[in-house]
Amino acid sequence: MTSVTSPSVLARWAAGPRAAVPPIGDRAFAVPKLSFEFFPPKTEALEQQLWTCIRRLEPLAPRFVSVTYGAGGTTRERTHATVTRIAAETALVPAAHLTCVGASREEVDAVARAYWDAGIRHIVALRGDPPAGLSSYQPHAEGYPYAADLVAGLRRIGAFEISVAAYPETHPAAASAAADLDNLKRKIDAGATRAITQYFFDTDVYLGFLDRCLGAGITVPLVPGILPVTNFAQVVKFSAMCGATVPDWLARLFDGLDADPEIRRMVATVVAAEQVRRLQAAGVDEFHFYTLNRPDLVYAIAHILGVRTARPA
Repeated sequence: MTSVTSPSVLARWAAGPRAAVPPIGDRAFAVPKLSFEFFPPKTEALEQQLWTCIRRLEPLAPRFVSVTYGAGGTTRERTHATVTRIAAETALVPAAHLTCVGASREEVDAVARAYWDAGIRHIVALRGDPPAGLSSYQPHAEGYPYAADLVAGLRRIGAFEISVAAYPETHPAAASAAADLDNLKRKIDAGATRAITQYFFDTDVYLGFLDRCLGAGITVPLVPGILPVTNFAQVVKFSAMCGATVPDWLARLFDGLDADPEIRRMVATVVAAEQVRRLQAAGVDEFHFYTLNRPDLVYAIAHILGVRTARPA
């Protein structure tokens, strides 16, 4: 019998790094604050799926829920209808996405005033993606050129809570990481009250971004965006467009699972929960989940983190 030459468990433990990840259920860590993102439905079937998602996650009492806006403003009416229905029929606090694309200042201002009149006090202000058929963003001739301009315009309309986007790995259209950080600072200085990050998978990417933001004098909450991976191939494709890195270790975890959706969901739950727990150990106490209108993964992750539904007295 050949001898085993690899170090023993004790030797590896003595020499290895100590991970500061809290035990599951550790009461030393406060239950984190959560928010969720939905997208407006395009069909009746998708509307049913959306409202199943909303009702499933509503008992978790998130700080707010946001509803996205299609490229080029293509879902403006559906976004408005979804946000106002959430405000009227649920206990949730809705936030409406609003972009600069494809509309004049007057049109954008009219949408913002309609939200204010409907009791919506939280806007996620974004530059927006170019409409289909255009490879790059072109400001509307009579519109708000960029998100910082939109934030300033919203401030003139009402005392909205305003969230903006942040990019730990740099916006793909930015000239440089420094220029991208300067743009975030302009949005904050214009009146944004919170930044929500693009999703990322390596914890150090976000923590390094925090250091850079502090160095730039940014002090508003920088809420990490978390994307549970339900479809790895789709995430790879989208990440190439939005500038997010898909690490090799994530590819290895999903390798061979293309035809096994149930195991993919299990792996996705573990990956996202572990990511959030590592961030929690670093002092992060608020997370924004991109739900893709699929509630069960997010619900399971929230449960692991100690979030519970309100129980009747």
